[in-house]
Amino acid sequence: MTERYAHVALPLPLADPYTYRIPATLADRALPGARVVVPVRTRELVGIITATDVPAPGMTSRDLLAAPDGSPALSPMLLALAERLSHYYGAPLGLVLHAMLPAALWGHSSVELVLIGGRAVRVGGTAEQLVRWLHERGGRAAMQAASRAMKRPLWDVVDRLQRVGVVALDVQRPDTSAGMASIRVAALVGDALSLIERDTRFARAPKQRLLYELLEARGGRSVVAELLAAAGVTEAPLRALVSRGTVRVELAEVRRDPFADLPHSPPPPHLTADQRAALTWLEAVPPGESALLFGVTGSGKTLVYLERIRELVAAGRGAIILVPEIALTPQTVARVRAVFGDDVAVLHSALSDGERADAWRALRRGERHVAVGARSAIFAPVQNLGVIVLDEEHETSYKNGETPRYHARTVAAMRARLEGATLILGSATPSLETWAGLAPLHRMVRLPERIAARPMPPVDLIDLRSAPQVRDVTGMPWSQQLDDGITAALARKEQVLLLLNRRGWASFVQCRECGQVVDCPRCSISLTVHRQPAELRCHYCDHREPVPGRCPSCGGEASRQLGAGTQQLEELVAARFPSARLARMDLDTTSGKWAHHRILDRVERGEVDILLGTQMIAKGIDFPNVTLVGVVDADTALHLPDFRASERTFQLIAQVAGRTGRGPKGGRVLVQTRQPTHPALEFAARHDAEGFLGAEMVARESPAYPPHVAIANIIVSGPDRAAVNARASEVAEWCERVVAHNALPLIVLGPAPCPIERIKDRWRDHLVLKGPPQALGRWVRVAAPQLAAGRGDVRVAVDRDPVSLL
Repeated sequence: MTERYAHVALPLPLADPYTYRIPATLADRALPGARVVVPVRTRELVGIITATDVPAPGMTSRDLLAAPDGSPALSPMLLALAERLSHYYGAPLGLVLHAMLPAALWGHSSVELVLIGGRAVRVGGTAEQLVRWLHERGGRAAMQAASRAMKRPLWDVVDRLQRVGVVALDVQRPDTSAGMASIRVAALVGDALSLIERDTRFARAPKQRLLYELLEARGGRSVVAELLAAAGVTEAPLRALVSRGTVRVELAEVRRDPFADLPHSPPPPHLTADQRAALTWLEAVPPGESALLFGVTGSGKTLVYLERIRELVAAGRGAIILVPEIALTPQTVARVRAVFGDDVAVLHSALSDGERADAWRALRRGERHVAVGARSAIFAPVQNLGVIVLDEEHETSYKNGETPRYHARTVAAMRARLEGATLILGSATPSLETWAGLAPLHRMVRLPERIAARPMPPVDLIDLRSAPQVRDVTGMPWSQQLDDGITAALARKEQVLLLLNRRGWASFVQCRECGQVVDCPRCSISLTVHRQPAELRCHYCDHREPVPGRCPSCGGEASRQLGAGTQQLEELVAARFPSARLARMDLDTTSGKWAHHRILDRVERGEVDILLGTQMIAKGIDFPNVTLVGVVDADTALHLPDFRASERTFQLIAQVAGRTGRGPKGGRVLVQTRQPTHPALEFAARHDAEGFLGAEMVARESPAYPPHVAIANIIVSGPDRAAVNARASEVAEWCERVVAHNALPLIVLGPAPCPIERIKDRWRDHLVLKGPPQALGRWVRVAAPQLAAGRGDVRVAVDRDPVSLL
């Protein structure tokens, strides 16, 4: 028989897959896209087969050890998508595949043997010894422990026992039980026994007969623990029934769905004329193409999405709905489930690894047809995919921060083309890339008005340089106009949202005598002052230390805390409005599971008068009784050293302004700023997204930035500053040579220190490549695999289409 080989991609930074021999026992399961357990040096890892029947390697090849799934984990389409992403981003294929599957399906193989078919004494030899050994250990043990006990590899033995239904393999990560949750289930084998057969077979085994007839009364199948409890017997008679071949015991999956009891939030029963026109336009978008649904806040974009998905699901197609992570609240899920019920699977970071894996399996089996999730849900194994919706497509959280540094919008466009699905991008403040790519092609439809023709809320820009301030407030901009607005809203029993996009108590602590600022010892950033608990904290590496009583530099006693954060805002608001009920929503108050939901649920029930927080309150919130939005300091990110700073500020202000005026009471927005004439703020105050996009397009022409050119950010990092500087210079010179040798129309800028020069004890230099997308793509395919090879502690990362240069 001709030996067969397979390429296996491992979740490691390797440029090429490994080649393994396919043993005859695994020939029917070793298929492209299948998970397999393979030996790697002295350990065993889970990998993905990327190709079979490949040429034999030029050296001795090791065997595949196991294929734990009955069918491939990845479809041919998803495997093809992984290969495209690997080429586009210059990322190792194994790391791309690692991002596509739930974490519970990866890692070092912790393979457990589970006894499901009795003693099976007829198998003989090592197999019989293994089954008896498992019995002595309660029917479950680690594969490695079994191999040590038997003093030999057991994969061939286990494969035979697995095929005859005596044992099952449970592949999990060693540090978690996040794989498939399973229970033991007993089931009758063959036709029911007649009364005569029962009298004969169970003449001296009344407990076996009791179990048999109880199992029959339960429809021939029951959870083992429930069956034994109902019969009041031990497991011994059940094992005897299994040995007789009368009953079999198998593992059955327990489906964990934390959203199952969530109350539904039905959408409005009818579409408006604008929504109906938008839906008709989207129905005509050809398969594989993209379209922008450009609707003002409160215009009902979600209802249009749901109606289009409803049409496709009724036709047997599937759907993926992506929303920004911080907007993926149970409120969002409730709206989707109100339409599609239990046909929805949710993929959310607040879920455990096992819960995400359960949702993934339900989609792969075709049991559910609608996936809802954040960035990584773009890889959901939805069958017969018909539409992908990317809500709030401008959000930077759609960009992955580690290899592979993919953007969900780019992946969605690739997948839609591969699978013949439609991609719908939705936003009230679309990104320049989307606007420039779709508007000129007339692949855009507008929702220009809010539901019920409600007006957009008026926005007042309060000039902090001249506006009267509340006298007894220090350390924070607090105008009399904002104070009066809150007082009036509370008097009318209405709700208020206050945005301050800065966590903690204060941005930094500074000595009044020498001016020294306390910095993080591991990062090039000042430590943020926190009051709950009282400490200095780094928001990059989580270094923490006590707030100093004296200046570490000069020993001075006096210090000042500057740059007020949400904790300080909360204390100020509590002091000025003592009867108001407050809630704070930032990363410090929402780290627990369902913390977002608990806070927003209180707001919805009217138990919160003032909700204050960071950017997470700017989206995914729809409460009619919110009539005032206050932006405490609109300038926090306006002048960051990043070409997207203006765009982000406009989007943030426009989005948070859209949280009010959604009910019959209307609303207003008060924005405090020291630069009221800045274009980003002026356009946001007029709710003029198209005006801002046009002006920003012109501003990015010279010097050229996306969308006029494509860029890649090459980051060199390491613990030694001199080594990083030297390596960055080498990389820059090498990039220049590659560009010149291949005659690529690219510009190499740098190297230079990153704006945040050190993070987590690693110094950082970067250089930027700019040019046409095709030329940049060619450079990435050539250069990225070579640059990825590290030199000691110095690493090089290539980030194509970065959303930030910080």
